[in-house]
Amino acid sequence: MARQRLFSPKSGEAVAVADTVAVIGLGRFGAALALELEEAGTEVLGIDNDEDVVQSYNGLLTHVVRADTTKEEALRQLSLPDFDRVVVGIGTDLEASILTTSILLRFERPTIWAKAISEAHAQILSQLGVERVIRPEHDMGKRVAHLVRGTMLDYVEFEDNFAMVKTRPPREYWNRELGTTGLREKYGVTVVAVKRKGGEWDYTTTQTTLYDDDEIIVAGPTAKAEFFSSLV
Repeated sequence: MARQRLFSPKSGEAVAVADTVAVIGLGRFGAALALELEEAGTEVLGIDNDEDVVQSYNGLLTHVVRADTTKEEALRQLSLPDFDRVVVGIGTDLEASILTTSILLRFERPTIWAKAISEAHAQILSQLGVERVIRPEHDMGKRVAHLVRGTMLDYVEFEDNFAMVKTRPPREYWNRELGTTGLREKYGVTVVAVKRKGGEWDYTTTQTTLYDDDEIIVAGPTAKAEFFSSLV
């Protein structure tokens, strides 16, 4: 039988699997994810094979347990087949990541997010059947590269070559209502939100006037959104 130790510092109740996210592997990525979910009000079952790591998150997560997740019995004892959402954040042990993920896939029910540390690792996870493969270092590197290259304040790229960029209005659009600019026709992007200096984000309309100290969010094809931000 797999050795486990479960702490439930925030609740004396059993794990509410249907409403709880299981995070397997509490390294830098898994721990940051688990703590962010917890902060947002989501119950989290954190799982790691290191006793010291488990102890360090006692009191910070709803539930935290030591278990060898490469053993199917251990996952079943923790009711992982009944979870809706499981994140495999194991990064340093490739074998443990693949074995854990393959067992979870046999359970069929959980929606699985799995971290990959390399292109080969990502390919293996995809071939196993994981639809949501995460490459945090790779994705962050791409994002930062876009930010370093231009004048964007922030950048998020989606699949199918579409991006949202936080930038400032180009000079030619200062003190003009969006409906008079023809911006979409000229540059192929849409200004979807604006933030005044000291204010909060709000949706734009055709009557929205842009000012030099505004921040705006522009959506459109990646190359066009990047080009528009370079006009600042």
